[in-house]
Amino acid sequence: MTTVGRFRYTPAAEELLRHIGAISALAGVRYWSTTHQQWQMLIEDAHALPGAQSGQRRKDFTPDEMQEGKSLYFEQVDNLSGKAVYQMHIAQVSADRLVFEIENVSTMRYFFVTLFHPGETQSVYFLNRESENVWRLYSMVRTGKNASRLAAGHAASSINRAVAFYRALAGIPTNQEPPAAR
Repeated sequence: MTTVGRFRYTPAAEELLRHIGAISALAGVRYWSTTHQQWQMLIEDAHALPGAQSGQRRKDFTPDEMQEGKSLYFEQVDNLSGKAVYQMHIAQVSADRLVFEIENVSTMRYFFVTLFHPGETQSVYFLNRESENVWRLYSMVRTGKNASRLAAGHAASSINRAVAFYRALAGIPTNQEPPAAR
């Protein structure tokens, strides 16, 4: 799945990096559920972690922590796959370009059924400054070949989930009409 978009963001790249590191702000992100035909909570809870182990909450990541080559960990509770720990690897940081990768480091389950083993959901985000006030986003998300079939075949829902993350990053209300896919 690929997401491409442009958005206005006036502050410096450091503030955009601070926004990306504000993991707790993901709690409450909504998306259009094509199954239920209504806006639903996508991320019920989210917080930064001091390491790869679940359980210890910490404050959101600061730009000083989000340096090239650094790996940071966070936990979020998704409305379908429940609680999971993720690694965010900071690949590139400059005044005009931010690149980071996210990968699940814990197993993701729907009730008791394993959807994704560690490393089976991966995403990469490229943010490039287009002009003084405009940033371009290009992101890709992939799932491993051993992912559960329960996670496949829901293209419209996957699109809406990806757009919800784009909207959260761009500062657009995540439940703004219209949804990307019905």
